[in-house]
Amino acid sequence: MPKNLAKVQKKIAKKKGNVPSLHENSRDAKRLRRAGARSEKLEKLAAARGRATQPLLPSNSTPIKRTDFLTCPFPSSYLARDSTELSTLQASRRPGRPTTTREDTLKQQRDAEAKEYISGLWLPDMEDPETVEKLKDWSGEWMNLNTLRFVRVKQDETRHASSFPPTGQS
Repeated sequence: MPKNLAKVQKKIAKKKGNVPSLHENSRDAKRLRRAGARSEKLEKLAAARGRATQPLLPSNSTPIKRTDFLTCPFPSSYLARDSTELSTLQASRRPGRPTTTREDTLKQQRDAEAKEYISGLWLPDMEDPETVEKLKDWSGEWMNLNTLRFVRVKQDETRHASSFPPTGQS
């Protein structure tokens, strides 16, 4: 039994002849709907896969100077990314009511990320030209990360070398 939409259409056309009309709930109409839904699902998955394989760094990326990284607002803006949703959840809740699950989740996530930022964010070493080149060519696979150099950047702007995968000591 064919699964491809074009094959299903061809098979039905061959069986029915020149009469293109089908009853709404006939077996052939159901086969066509299933094959169409299947092909749409596969197209969506292929599009998502295509978006996921886009390069993570632009091709003209250069190593970042330490002063540029430390002055960039990335950590603080990243930590505050859910603050608007959290404030709307808090405002929409009536006084005396318990917090929602989503609100609890956002607070826990924010606290964990803030704690990690204080102890040190684990990042690729963007000052190293070799690491920047390897990141450009990185396919997004976890097992290829061991070729990169990593550093741990703390909130007080100290930085020290780290290893892959991150452990409590690195």
